[in-house]
Amino acid sequence: MAKLDLRVRLMGRVLGRISVSGKSEEQILADQQRSVEHNPVLDWVLGGLAAGVDVTDDAAMGAEGRIPVRIYRPHGARGPLPLVVLIHGGGWTSGTLNTYDWLGSNIAKGAGAVVVSLDYRLAPTHHWPAAAEDCYAALVDVAARAPQWQADASRIAVVGDSAGGNLAAVLTLMARDRSGPSIAFQGLIYPATDLTLGSASLEENADAPVLTKKDVLAFRSHYVPDDGDRSDPYASPLLAADHSGLPPALIQVAEHDPIRDDGLRYAEALRAAGVPVRVTTYVGMPHGYLAFPRLCRSAPQALAELCSELRIALAGITPSSRR
Repeated sequence: MAKLDLRVRLMGRVLGRISVSGKSEEQILADQQRSVEHNPVLDWVLGGLAAGVDVTDDAAMGAEGRIPVRIYRPHGARGPLPLVVLIHGGGWTSGTLNTYDWLGSNIAKGAGAVVVSLDYRLAPTHHWPAAAEDCYAALVDVAARAPQWQADASRIAVVGDSAGGNLAAVLTLMARDRSGPSIAFQGLIYPATDLTLGSASLEENADAPVLTKKDVLAFRSHYVPDDGDRSDPYASPLLAADHSGLPPALIQVAEHDPIRDDGLRYAEALRAAGVPVRVTTYVGMPHGYLAFPRLCRSAPQALAELCSELRIALAGITPSSRR
């Protein structure tokens, strides 16, 4: 494998001190109550808002009540734009709208789309399938209200990273199984697709920076505590009996990631079902590289690839080739 950058190794050491695997449920709940506000340091690390994007806060229907959402639209853009539903990562236990402003605003700007970022209920207070059902209910609501934001509900994509990648993949299954809304494209960024933990990379990268095997086990335990639920397709989309009829996908994975093979195996399953897939492995990168655009050298390239694929898919153009 390619060598990790020194700054990535240092970042991994810092994050290792606040690893979820060393926290109790009480500590996780306390972390969730802390407000993460924009400031120069946070914006340098996480990227901050892209210039030229209008931002609006709203709410959408979740499975058991309304959930916060944030809408990003390129400033001055005319006419209905494609709609991208963004689902944040954080191991189903963390992540906020503020910490995903960089990704949401840059997708809106780079893909020429209206982006709606979802703030679903978190574990350990809300176990599976709360997050998945919140995201599906919000998808239905957002699609129905697309004209409110001058968005086109006939051109919808879902995008998510890590746990958000898991939820984005689950949404495509739910939308297919529940007769809509129709999803044109799925962007899955280092997604967790197998909560039975059957990927060989879990051992290969057990002590990787940012995310370790211990972290994976802890996140899974908080989100899906019942072992019998972990093989359900709406928890582990890789284990669905049928992947046909799902939207074309871009799957990005990181070389130094315990769940790298979750993404690679999911790509194989989609291809076997006749679904067009583009897969990119970002060498020398850890899990979560797109969340640290100033520290991870591959983040700009990964963002550009994602926005390019979104533009192509949501314009109704079939890419000439996928790999």
